Amino acid sequence: MAVEIDTVLVPVDGTDEAERAVEYAVAVARRYDASIHILHIIDDSVARAIQRDEIDAEAVADEHRAFMAAVHETTRGPEGKVEATQSTVAGFSAQRLSQHPVSVVLDAAEEIEADLIVVPRESMREAPGAMLGKVAQYVLSYASQPVLSV
Repeated sequence: MAVEIDTVLVPVDGTDEAERAVEYAVAVARRYDASIHILHIIDDSVARAIQRDEIDAEAVADEHRAFMAAVHETTRGPEGKVEATQSTVAGFSAQRLSQHPVSVVLDAAEEIEADLIVVPRESMREAPGAMLGKVAQYVLSYASQPVLSV
């Protein structure tokens, strides 16, 4: 049976582990001639701080642009370029089930019709935005798609 992968979803939270997940996603995309979709996840506390002008929204956007510039460098190579798209989900809350990080990732996977999800297993950074390592096990358990946890 042949495996078909057209779209790889990679949720990211700004950690080194998320960057490593992107590298794995690019490798898989190269192997299967697929594209990747980067899902930037902004937690509720950051979204609220942006609304209260405690965090500059443009600074967050600059971080995402810098991250995507690094992704685009990773997607280039002698084998050709891997197509990379992105989206952002803001305002999730680990306390509200309807907007829990797991739901956000699984909903995005369904929405973009992802064939594979690559999620970081551990988040070592103790920062408000570092949450993906905490939800990897749940994504592994509940995703309809195959999941690569790195």
